Amino acid sequence: MKTHKEMISEWMTDPAFVQEYDALEESFSLYDELLRARKEAGLTQAEVAEKMATKPSVVARLEAGGGRHKHSPSLATLQRYAEAVGCRLEIRMVRTPQKQEQQKFSAKSNN
Repeated sequence: MKTHKEMISEWMTDPAFVQEYDALEESFSLYDELLRARKEAGLTQAEVAEKMATKPSVVARLEAGGGRHKHSPSLATLQRYAEAVGCRLEIRMVRTPQKQEQQKFSAKSNN
């Protein structure tokens, strides 16, 4: 039987798998950030839920990415979570290298 790492290594040779895996990276980074902020605040899910005036299961689902029923949290929910863990929600647009290259090419061809 293969280990988890061995399976992932094998799957990473499949371009379709890599494309789907990379597409999920942004979602995973959000959930990682939520967990990091809560742990740095020294709070449990139940404590965060209490500060958000919601149930611990809602916080657990939020940190797990929605579970089986994928759903994107609203900005209001993310703001309430951030406040509960003593943070400020900050959203940034970060240019991807591929997009930068396309824009440079477009700008040169328009001149």
